[in-house]
Amino acid sequence: MTSPVALLLLLTAAALTVTGTPTAYEALRTYNFPPGILPIGVTNYELDKSSGNFRADLNRSCSFSLQGSYQLSYKSTITGKITENRLTDLRGISVKVMFFWVNILEVVRKSDNLDFSVGVASAAFPLDDFFESPQCGCGLDCDPLRIRKLKLNTKNPSLSSS
Repeated sequence: MTSPVALLLLLTAAALTVTGTPTAYEALRTYNFPPGILPIGVTNYELDKSSGNFRADLNRSCSFSLQGSYQLSYKSTITGKITENRLTDLRGISVKVMFFWVNILEVVRKSDNLDFSVGVASAAFPLDDFFESPQCGCGLDCDPLRIRKLKLNTKNPSLSSS
């Protein structure tokens, strides 16, 4: 006799097999992009394969720092156009440059680098930096023990963080 839990799991697996809808992160891979250009938390996405127009919805707006110096901000909805190795017409992603927030308008994959363009300037980063999706609030530096230590140190300045 099959248990209700096992039956539910089988039905869920069958439904996923029938629909075969990839996640937003899997869809990025089909266009030669790593999943880490989107933060954790995509709740829905739409992709028109004929035009490349896409929309990704996050569970909330999101910001975090990468490599200790770049602050990124994602609105709750991100739109643009995707083709192999190229994201264009981006809306909803910005980076802090000096004292100003500027929109990232385009991302291009060139070999093992991703070039991020804000229009008048661009910066290249190694592809390896984007294999893991960042988490809202802490980016890729989300070690719970480290976060707990930092919180304790702010309450008791005589403790040092290591």
